Amino acid sequence: MNKIYSLLGLAVRSRNVASGSFAAEKAVKGGWAAMVIVSEDASDNTVKKFRNMCSFYETPIYRYGRKEELGHAMGKEMRTVLAVLDEGFARTIKKHLEAVEQEDGGSEHGENEST
Repeated sequence: MNKIYSLLGLAVRSRNVASGSFAAEKAVKGGWAAMVIVSEDASDNTVKKFRNMCSFYETPIYRYGRKEELGHAMGKEMRTVLAVLDEGFARTIKKHLEAVEQEDGGSEHGENEST
């Protein structure tokens, strides 16, 4: 398991993650979300919905991992979308996501969807 999944697990245990589409949407619209992560195998409709919502509410959005991997890191079943609520966790996860993006040359892992 890599550092990003470990940080997500810590954030879940400290109750700083809203997991699932409904909870993440509520967190973004409520202004509590510091960052949103959408799985790479999410449907096009889900990706579009969260990209537009995060753009409107000025919340950074990233695509990373698979549904099973995100769920496993959080100790739950598959999760397509999650919102990190704590600024500190979001900043650290963002740093690691950008490092992965640079290593892979902008491949599918750690893709930043921000506009």
